Amino acid sequence: MRRPMVAGNWKMHGTRASVAELIGGLNQQALPVDIDIAVFPVSVHLGQVVEGLSGTVVSIGAQDCAVETGQGALTGEVSSEQLLDVGCKLVLIGHSERRLILGDSEEQIVRKFAAAQVAGLVPVLCVGETLEQREAGETLAVVERQLDSVIDALGVAVLSSAVVAYEPVWAIGTGLTASPEQAQDVHAAIRARIAGKDADVAGALRILYGGSVKAANAADLFGMPDIDGGLVGGASLNADEFGAICRAAGN
Repeated sequence: MRRPMVAGNWKMHGTRASVAELIGGLNQQALPVDIDIAVFPVSVHLGQVVEGLSGTVVSIGAQDCAVETGQGALTGEVSSEQLLDVGCKLVLIGHSERRLILGDSEEQIVRKFAAAQVAGLVPVLCVGETLEQREAGETLAVVERQLDSVIDALGVAVLSSAVVAYEPVWAIGTGLTASPEQAQDVHAAIRARIAGKDADVAGALRILYGGSVKAANAADLFGMPDIDGGLVGGASLNADEFGAICRAAGN
């Protein structure tokens, strides 16, 4: 039985004051203990969030990591070891905003994925298609290519210590959401693709859905057999809404 997971990606949001308010709200939530819960703040707030949510069921993750491990001359970057040192447990790898806006290549994504695992962080590998790709019937080809870049370079076994998040780019921050059936179709295809290489890895892999997840649609999405939780964007900036999404996963 795969343990559900709800992760909140705060993206480039927050000040010390608003983060403190959000931490306070999360500390007042009745969060389920039978799922994994994580939040991914901006890097400058990681220490504040680690301290503020200490002793709760919420794990802390980073939104990205450097391609290099350890320490060195890489101005502006933060290594996976440094993230671990500050209290992170997970890291997002290959989010569509990094792929499409910031230019992360498949090679960089593979290196970041490997660096995260070397340090002992759990990589959350993000995959997904644009609206143009979906309309062209290329959804599965795009998602499989993104998966295969990691599997071909590092081996399918690396997914035993990872999470995959399917995020249709057209549904991120737009208010549009894939229907539960649309999302399930892609999640099932991802699991089948991996099962073709290792059925045990595929069966245990948690695949999250991301793309305008909110309390109102969470239960229907999480009720699908291959959807193991959500990677939540804007709704994770509201403690009450995020708590409701977590409780939907717990049910």
